[in-house]
Amino acid sequence: MKKYKGLLYLLPAFLFLAVFLIYPLIDVFIYSLEEGYSSASQQYAGIGLYNYQYVLRDPYFTQALINTVLLVVITVPISTGLSLAIAFLLMRIEKLRSLFQTIYFLPYVTNTLAVGMVFMVLFKQTPYSVGFVNMVMGWVGLSPVDFIDGPYWAKMFVLCFYTIWVVMPFKILILTSALASVNPMYYDAAKVDGTSSWRTFYKITLPLISPSVFYLIITGFIGAFKAYSDAVALFGTNLNSAGMNTLVGYVFDMLYRDGGGYPSYASAAAILLFAIVLTITVINLMVSKKYTHYS
Repeated sequence: MKKYKGLLYLLPAFLFLAVFLIYPLIDVFIYSLEEGYSSASQQYAGIGLYNYQYVLRDPYFTQALINTVLLVVITVPISTGLSLAIAFLLMRIEKLRSLFQTIYFLPYVTNTLAVGMVFMVLFKQTPYSVGFVNMVMGWVGLSPVDFIDGPYWAKMFVLCFYTIWVVMPFKILILTSALASVNPMYYDAAKVDGTSSWRTFYKITLPLISPSVFYLIITGFIGAFKAYSDAVALFGTNLNSAGMNTLVGYVFDMLYRDGGGYPSYASAAAILLFAIVLTITVINLMVSKKYTHYS
């Protein structure tokens, strides 16, 4: 009986996951194979891979995939690196450390759309104003740029900037806690040996906080691949016309937007997104096993 006690403890969690995660995933996969599915009649013409072929050939899906990949590749390393630097500096500040931690955490508890509206006001050009950012750029002799309705690179810059700003507070909080848990004995030993600050950080601090770093990298990749509200906050709900849609936005459009109502196409796109995120997560876990220090 004792050998089954652990399984009994896990049973409630397994049932919860089965009902709210495993079953919906299987259901979505079945939907993705149903060709010519009609929402009105609840019928389909056959079973096959046509929905995947359609999605992969859809230029809107291709653009959403490019946007999402760029968002992931740019924001995850930069936000993690900046958060680590800020957390390291916060640990060296004795006075007002709690105040600075609270200030850095404010964007995380603020509504995403509200922060997006602030960014839109800062970057958007109007017939009456070039916007605050363009005004600052003019002070240093740079030409104004329409970051919201202008060229693709400008819109991607704002989206990446906004995403980094939103995700950094949580990462700073996690990394600050990780740095505080490092035993000072290691730093004392490094001082006795005359070790430089950079070598101390690279050989002692970074290995000891590596579990937290890899945790933030993995969750950062997953979160960035599921980005949608960030783009809506900046560019509105019609992301296809703005050229700034994401994979999650593409799935939503296939379900509900004008010309939507295609659950089979949306399911195929959702399964593709799941496969991408799962692959990236597995790769990150394999790398983390090699470079993460747990003792």
